[in-house]
Amino acid sequence: MSALLSNAIVISLFVFALAMLLTLVRLFKGPSAQDRVLALDYLYILAMLMMLVLGIRYASDTYFEAALLIALFGFVGSFALAKFLLRGEVIE
Repeated sequence: MSALLSNAIVISLFVFALAMLLTLVRLFKGPSAQDRVLALDYLYILAMLMMLVLGIRYASDTYFEAALLIALFGFVGSFALAKFLLRGEVIE
């Protein structure tokens, strides 16, 4: 792995970690429930991106599979939370 790629990976992981920290602040401090749902949605996207960068760093397929699972469960979770906020129930 080249030095440029290695430095880019470290910088991107740092930026993603900083974004996660700011998103956690919004998740706990958000003024409304919709802001909290959006923060949770963004948090799973950041986790997925971090897993993808780690998969590139370690050249392992396991990280890519984990990123796919995070994306799948994150989408279903955010869909359920949005439906709950709109109707007050998840299952009709």
